Amino acid sequence: MVMAREKILIVEDEIDILEVIEYNLSREGYRVLSSRDGEDGVRIARSEAPDLVLLDLMLPGLDGLAVCRKLKADAVTCDIPIIMVTAKGEESDIVLGLGLGADDYVTKPFSPKELVARVKAVMRRGASKLDDSAKERIVAGDLIVDTARHEVLLDDRHVAVTPTELRLLHLLVSHPGRVFTRDQLLSRVIGEGAFVVDRNIDVHIRGIRSKLGSHRDMIETVRGVGYRFRDR
Repeated sequence: MVMAREKILIVEDEIDILEVIEYNLSREGYRVLSSRDGEDGVRIARSEAPDLVLLDLMLPGLDGLAVCRKLKADAVTCDIPIIMVTAKGEESDIVLGLGLGADDYVTKPFSPKELVARVKAVMRRGASKLDDSAKERIVAGDLIVDTARHEVLLDDRHVAVTPTELRLLHLLVSHPGRVFTRDQLLSRVIGEGAFVVDRNIDVHIRGIRSKLGSHRDMIETVRGVGYRFRDR
């Protein structure tokens, strides 16, 4: 029998989907809590302190975005990672949810295997809210990003990057698998002497990819949302 591990709260009003998620997460050894409406989901999150929340955006009454906003505004629940469950065509809601602090999303219909993989990836990342104390030197396979030395190494070769490219790359590599909206990247990479506005983020990402050469696919575009560093 699989030993119970982290506790996951599912907030989902469609009973068939809820049961599928419950079954697959329980089979992986997670302790599962569930709720079928937003207000109750917030109450359970506050009282049970789950390790992760799977949050449907289309909920009766208090919708998923409102739930996300409440959880991230509460000192008791603000560090709980959230994976949004969305319907296709809800790109604007995905962007808004990520901007509110959600960690990732899956779109319906999804395979149980994909969902479990996303849950495990967020659990591996530690899933606490971002802070600026990330290590100066990040190693991801053959890629090394060192902000203290203003240095990027790939396959033991120096890669010349601008200060803005370095900050962007460091942020992405520090949080593998996490999707960042352009606004999130914009707000976190601006520094003294940096000029980054709106879609200019795309220009800097293109510059990074060009310099990564055959490894350019390390930086993944999430269509309609933003970018992430592939969690390998």
